[in-house]
Amino acid sequence: MAHLLRGKQAGIQNDLSAGIGPESFVLDDIARFGISSRISQLAYDPVQSLLAVGTSESSFGPGQIYVFGQKRISVTLELPQRASVKILRFCADKLLCLDSRNDFSVFQLEAKRCIRSFAAPGQVSVVECDPTLDYALMGMQNGDILAYDLDRENLAPFRIPNLWKEHNPRARITPVLALSFHPRDIGKLLIGYQEGAVVYTFKQAKAQKYFNYEVPRGARGGDADPSAANVVRHPRLTQAVWHPTGTFILTGHEDGSMVFWDPRDGRIIMARTLQDTNVDKPGGAMAHGSGGTIAVKEPLFKIAWCANNDPDDTALLIAGGSSTTDIAKGLTFLELGRTPVYATSSWQILAGHFENPKRQRILPTPPNAEVVDFCLIPRSSPHFHGACDPIAVLALLSSGEVVTMSFPSGIPITPTNQLHLSLTFVHPFITHANLSAIERTRWLGMTERREQGPLLLRGGKEANHPLKRFENRNIVQTAHADGTIRLWDAGHGDEIEHEDLLQVDVARAVGRRDDINVTMLSLAGATGELAIGLRSGELIVFRWSTNKNVGKEPPMTRENATKTLTNVLERRDPSLAEGLFPYTLLDNGNGPVTALKLSDVGFVAVGFEGGSIAVIDLRGPAIIYSSSIQDFIKTHKHGSLRRASNSQQPKPEWATAIEFSVMTLDGDDYSSILLHVGTSQGNLATFKLLPDSSGRYTVQPAGSVHLDDRIVRIHPVAADSGRPAFASQGAVAGLRTGSKINGALVVATATGARIFKPATSKGASKTWDDNAFCYSAAVCRNGDGGYALVGIFGDGKVKAYSIPALRDIGSVDVRGIFEGKRLSEARITGSGDILGWTGPSEVALVNVWGSGLTVNRSKDTLFNPDLLIPPRPTISNVQWISGTQHVTPSDMDLLIGGPDRPPSKRMLDQARNDEMQRRAEGRAGGAAAGSSSAGGAAGADEGYWEYLQRQVQERTENLGIMGDKVDRLENNSAGWADDVSKFVAKQKRGLVMGAVKSKFGF
Repeated sequence: MAHLLRGKQAGIQNDLSAGIGPESFVLDDIARFGISSRISQLAYDPVQSLLAVGTSESSFGPGQIYVFGQKRISVTLELPQRASVKILRFCADKLLCLDSRNDFSVFQLEAKRCIRSFAAPGQVSVVECDPTLDYALMGMQNGDILAYDLDRENLAPFRIPNLWKEHNPRARITPVLALSFHPRDIGKLLIGYQEGAVVYTFKQAKAQKYFNYEVPRGARGGDADPSAANVVRHPRLTQAVWHPTGTFILTGHEDGSMVFWDPRDGRIIMARTLQDTNVDKPGGAMAHGSGGTIAVKEPLFKIAWCANNDPDDTALLIAGGSSTTDIAKGLTFLELGRTPVYATSSWQILAGHFENPKRQRILPTPPNAEVVDFCLIPRSSPHFHGACDPIAVLALLSSGEVVTMSFPSGIPITPTNQLHLSLTFVHPFITHANLSAIERTRWLGMTERREQGPLLLRGGKEANHPLKRFENRNIVQTAHADGTIRLWDAGHGDEIEHEDLLQVDVARAVGRRDDINVTMLSLAGATGELAIGLRSGELIVFRWSTNKNVGKEPPMTRENATKTLTNVLERRDPSLAEGLFPYTLLDNGNGPVTALKLSDVGFVAVGFEGGSIAVIDLRGPAIIYSSSIQDFIKTHKHGSLRRASNSQQPKPEWATAIEFSVMTLDGDDYSSILLHVGTSQGNLATFKLLPDSSGRYTVQPAGSVHLDDRIVRIHPVAADSGRPAFASQGAVAGLRTGSKINGALVVATATGARIFKPATSKGASKTWDDNAFCYSAAVCRNGDGGYALVGIFGDGKVKAYSIPALRDIGSVDVRGIFEGKRLSEARITGSGDILGWTGPSEVALVNVWGSGLTVNRSKDTLFNPDLLIPPRPTISNVQWISGTQHVTPSDMDLLIGGPDRPPSKRMLDQARNDEMQRRAEGRAGGAAAGSSSAGGAAGADEGYWEYLQRQVQERTENLGIMGDKVDRLENNSAGWADDVSKFVAKQKRGLVMGAVKSKFGF
């Protein structure tokens, strides 16, 4: 009975929700986009071209590891326990992670899962690994160093004791703070303790040199406090790195000092800060900030000693170490230039090299945030922590955001189509998001052409997704804190044909870089236009076009006009050849934009917080209507005549929802283009857009009606079929032939819903149950079936109601998916898809007409076994001749694992491949193999296990051979030096005797 009554009141005779029951209303968790929590670690693998991102544990979820590849390739790895990621490193086919619970986890990239989680016997402070080794070194809080066997998945017997404790028995707790293999000699390890650094040699199993930084009395050091200059200081160490060739060592300290050492004799070459030099020498003025205040320096968060193709052409990239009073924050770049030849350079030349760099500058980052960590993106080499020929750097800010810059120029790199889509959520943070349904063919045609550098991520292979038939695509528009808008296809859990992102520069279009805060977005996919409303009151419209002057900076344009349209065609991005360009701008000067709608037929309507609305005809463009809400809204009075007679100040009122439609108004016998405006006080006004003799359109008020509360959503539908009655290009074209659309408005407010024929009919209404406010609503279609009104409510539930009876169909609790405080920012499409926030920088896409599916975030393939790790750089011939003992990764395997360690999986695979190749060659030999020698026949008959046993035996013998070689190397070097001395003496004696003989005529 209620169905018939409400249908009659609303002017809808059919049940538009036929066939939809509670069993149809089930959530499908389709996808996640973004980063669930604050980023704590970044790691890059140049061989596989993958980027790993570790997050911290928070109220929004546990710490996770995201591994990103090219385009949309992404795999999420879960930690064994709820914890935060502290250290993250790639090592060959594995990803190593140390979390806040002190668990050391090994993830296999090919299997995309954790293959081993190990609880270390103590607190781990640093992890070091090398892609050519099967071991990871763990520096402990007590100063010891342990080796973890990545192949056998357990601790190796190898252990380095606390070397600094042996050097200084009176030292207190000396945790290991830095570990680094020598860039060319893997047999040497640089260890950074809290009180100093040590070079450890695996060949001799002992410390080779100690480096203890002492600031004498009277030297300013890195401290800014003048009183500290009167005492001898030993600043604590925070960083320790090698020169790219291993010629020098750099240690960073908590007072901001950087000390360059000669590893051969342990002497200081130069001690300096970012601003001052020779800070370890007595005398010199103290550093002060502006106004005579003491300039406190930041700690050195991270130092990277980088090199290009020539390892002797180096530079330093430093995070931290600057004065806290400095206005410009960012990464400090010290270009040292080509390193002097150590053997032929004087001490003054070496000191001058570090004292006077060729260039020093700041790689700028966003204001009010410091760089706490960074990740280098090398061109190809995985060695030396990515500092070998880097092309870009990812900086992690204290705010949790990420900034990408080119190296070494420091030019900002946009993450659009360079990094994974999820990383754009923190590059920088998103301030506003919208979801629109765009026609598929139109979206496929919106392919942006922009100047772009080499791709940073090229690894992985995308999984096959199901092909689904959707005429409309879910296009997300995200507004970022730097004034950038990005558009991308979220899909329907299906194959995405157009994976690229589109980018719009709002700051350039407005003409300023600050105070760019987007409040409203509206996308008209049929025309390729985008409207953007700002908190500062501007409306900007972008239109799809081409740029004939690509690569050329446009000339300066005039300032924005007030209360009229400003032509902003010249404010186009010079790097964009084809895409969305600024078209027109309106600064109404009436407060922030509160409602915005861009139609598919060339009209845009905007409402401002000050209470005014404006309608723009983009065929011109021209403002065709501008008025205040109070001018066309009826005054609805309630209560007694005595109350009504009292003069009351009207409450502030502004537009909250705007929609265009094509339908027949109640009382008309023709259809027309209609504009519907809902307000914060529950008033809904309807306007007619009619053509005039000049070719333009005029806007005429048609009436208004009062609803119970703030208007949330206006959805026009065809009363006969339930199909949307938006102002589409096809519907407007049908008006020329006299087409009529019998329509109705389905309007959702904060406290109820109403279905009625515009402009002034009362219609059918319903008040929401449980006194829960409605945040967002839409009329959604269940596949090819009926329609229902779906809304998101303040009690954390998504509910569906039939049309026109408005009876309950079903409800689903989404508090386990979406963040409760941000439910008001969720968006619903006509297909039943909901885009909502799960945390500060992650959104979820769900569908209400599903079957209970959960999101699978690990379908893509990450590891490519065909990509080989390049060989590790080794010592030069001159170093070898001079007596440097060369140790290979195979030797390290023996030194760390010992002779009793079984062959690793890598060795077994190599042996298996060699055996298969040998047998293949034997079969290819054919009859020739039968005439081979007896020894050769015996070798051909050797089985795989006999071959493997022989390899193990040879490996064991190599340990003794290596020891003999190491022992003989010193003797050989000494004998070689003696032979050289004898040869030189003989030549000198021969020269002298020859001169004497010639003098006497012999």
